[in-house]
Amino acid sequence: MDNAWAPLAEAIARRQAAAGRGILVGINGPQGSGKSTACLFLEALLHGQHGLRVATLGLDDLYLTRAERHELARGVHPLLATRGVPGTHDVALGEAVITALLSGHGAVSVPRFDKAIDDRAPEAEWPAVEAPLDVLLFEGWCIGAGPEDEAALTGPINALEGEEDGDGRWRRGVSAALAGPYAALFARLDYLAMLRPPGFEQVLEWRLVQEAKLRAARGPDAGMSDAAIARFVMHYERLTRHMLAALPARADAVVPIDADHRVGTVAFRG
Repeated sequence: MDNAWAPLAEAIARRQAAAGRGILVGINGPQGSGKSTACLFLEALLHGQHGLRVATLGLDDLYLTRAERHELARGVHPLLATRGVPGTHDVALGEAVITALLSGHGAVSVPRFDKAIDDRAPEAEWPAVEAPLDVLLFEGWCIGAGPEDEAALTGPINALEGEEDGDGRWRRGVSAALAGPYAALFARLDYLAMLRPPGFEQVLEWRLVQEAKLRAARGPDAGMSDAAIARFVMHYERLTRHMLAALPARADAVVPIDADHRVGTVAFRG
């Protein structure tokens, strides 16, 4: 932990002290990179060593409801039924919750998404967090991402895009969302840290291992098949590759994560 999380927590604490207010800290990293674990370490360090009031908000908890995504699938593009890419989150809800946690007073209900039912949990089950916070960690696979250039969107990059997004409407819609509502949301970040794996291929490997462990624990019918996992991960390939190339130059801190989830030394920008 000392190799990465303690220096990163110290850098975040310094940013908060300089700001003199509650700050929003983005924690970016592809699926399986360890964002949730990183946030647990950072929460403990920021509170225990720096005396800050801190909590975590997950981008995954801001997904549109199942019904809303199915409406998008019918009216915009079938691939939007699958949660994950920009365009499948309730950005306005995220904006409201972030404002309440950083600037409000008293208990704030924080959204929760139940992946077991692929839908938002009832509001009565949302946990309450006391505001105002000194640091709000905002973790998610595409936190801080920007849109791609139009030229990069021309051709498909995998079988999913080639077979199910032949005209490019889906990928262009994702990029347009990043240029619109998500850009405004990510502009609120006071600090951005990126968990950087060796490459996109690692994402699929990590997910395959996760599902294999699930089947070993719960039986052969648990989780997704290898083929289903490969298709699922293709939804995120384009943007993940784009972020791996573009985001390190913009992030305030880059945390290398190797294939065995070992954490390297943080590279700080500036």
